[in-house]
Amino acid sequence: MFATDPIDRLTIPDGTEVQEHDLVTDGDVLVGGGSTVEFGLRGQSLVAGERVSFDGDIEMEGDCRLDMWCDVDGNVLVGEDAYLGERVSVTGRLVVGGDLDIGDDVDIEEGFEANGWIVIRNPMPTVVFFMVYLTHLLRIGDTEEAQSLLEELSADPEADPVRIPHNATVSDDVWRVSTPATVGDDCRIHGNIRAEDITVGMDNDVFGSLRARGDIVVGEGTTVHGDVTTRNGDITIEPSATVLGDVSGTDVHLHREADVDGTIRARGAMQLDGKTEREPE
Repeated sequence: MFATDPIDRLTIPDGTEVQEHDLVTDGDVLVGGGSTVEFGLRGQSLVAGERVSFDGDIEMEGDCRLDMWCDVDGNVLVGEDAYLGERVSVTGRLVVGGDLDIGDDVDIEEGFEANGWIVIRNPMPTVVFFMVYLTHLLRIGDTEEAQSLLEELSADPEADPVRIPHNATVSDDVWRVSTPATVGDDCRIHGNIRAEDITVGMDNDVFGSLRARGDIVVGEGTTVHGDVTTRNGDITIEPSATVLGDVSGTDVHLHREADVDGTIRARGAMQLDGKTEREPE
């Protein structure tokens, strides 16, 4: 594995939306092994680890790499190359604009087509391949080629991809992870977010509640259609943010221009514009 896990938190980049039953982003999507994604996906490129299940169509303008034992309940449409590991299952049709590389015992119920080369074999697991190749490049000191490989994995190296960590559950009902979670700006998200700690950027619509073990920050202009609660952390609600539910945390920092429709409970200090309204008993 990488010394630093590249999928060590849930990351939802700027402009990400849930449309109907699809998660739509302008950039790439990285999904850790063992996760369940109860959405279809639309984006630039997809890399998924072992035993990931998708409940919907996958539509990628770039590449799609599905590791061993992944399940897709729908079609897979790929603009460039596709790599499917051993025992991947697709209930719909696979259409690939470039080359197709598939492993043993891959099941594509409605058939497949590719405009480029089709190679049927048992390819090395996606994550292992890139780790081995990248490690080799760094060992021989070819940092330029290593950087080129990393940039090639992303159609836009400047864009932050959607990152879904290992063993996560993502659906219209809940986004549940055991890691921190970060939501960018101008996003539209359906589902309750459950994470270690949560940071939500500006001008978002979150159609669900936020619940964390640690701190929660609700950014300026964001609307949360539910409760904001934390077990052991503090809550910060920034200017023009709206919480259409209750707020409960240790210390609660509420800007004067923020709006909370429900009850505010602070086990520690309640602060308004940085001025302490109630000290802990």
